Amino acid sequence: RTADKPYIKTALKKIPDKPYRADVSDSWIAMIQHYFISAWVPPPGVVHRYETAVTGNGQYLIRFISPPRQVGPGQQGELEARFYVGPKDQYRLRDIAPGLELTVDYGWLWWLAQPLFWLLYQLNRLFGNWGVSILALTLIIKLAFFQLTAASYRSMARMRKAQPALMALREQYRDDQQKLSKEMMELYRREKINPLGGCLPILIQMPVFLALYWVLLESVELRQAPFMLWIKDLSTRDPLFILPLLMGASMWYQYKISPTPPDPMQARVMQWMPIIFTIFFLWFPSGLVLYWLANNVLSIGQQWLVNRSMEKAEQA
Repeated sequence: RTADKPYIKTALKKIPDKPYRADVSDSWIAMIQHYFISAWVPPPGVVHRYETAVTGNGQYLIRFISPPRQVGPGQQGELEARFYVGPKDQYRLRDIAPGLELTVDYGWLWWLAQPLFWLLYQLNRLFGNWGVSILALTLIIKLAFFQLTAASYRSMARMRKAQPALMALREQYRDDQQKLSKEMMELYRREKINPLGGCLPILIQMPVFLALYWVLLESVELRQAPFMLWIKDLSTRDPLFILPLLMGASMWYQYKISPTPPDPMQARVMQWMPIIFTIFFLWFPSGLVLYWLANNVLSIGQQWLVNRSMEKAEQA
């Protein structure tokens, strides 16, 4: 940590070729092992040298060197420093030294991950269960984007209703792609359809999903935190793979109730998405799979409400 760079991260494999050295004051140096950290925090107001090194037998070191002090005959001198070894509890680390909490690294989406963790932390103080807190956070996020996703679902409902007309156009102009594209765009305009509307919910959720992924991956509070029944650790994969399979089933159901994309290639991709996501999510932290499953269930419920309200509006 330096004055102009509050957090400098170096991979262990780079230390032999590019060891770190800096002479700065009011700083610290630490070594990280996922959920845990060991950190030297010298006294502030004094310039120390901070270094990384590799010993002859291949051990990696972090160290600081204090400036020399003269101690006369019969006199005493004191050197002091704080050394912390323990979990990466960002609120505790923040109290130990400025910027030390940045070792809880949420990546480039830290600006979104930090408020998500704060909200998740507050919810856990209320419910006393991190799994229940994840469900509550999912509901809050869903409500925050409710109107935007509702507009997308209305566009998807119109797309589904227009499927017979789209199929007729493809059959009529199958040998004239330019004419087909023109007629399809005219149909979209007439029926007030956004052809990209079905992708919008996923695009909106992706930054939140990625930020929450880093929160659940990096936060030591989730380590060995149980949810219920067979879920004993929300930071590791589901040991029975039940949550990923349920998540995949919910994605498949969403695909079935959504309109088929006009582009055949896009349609095939959407058809394979539930299977691909299920395979990926088999090894994801169960807390993250729980969030995605809950989000899918809420999305299905919201889409049902939108479709029902549109049907009632047409019958009125």
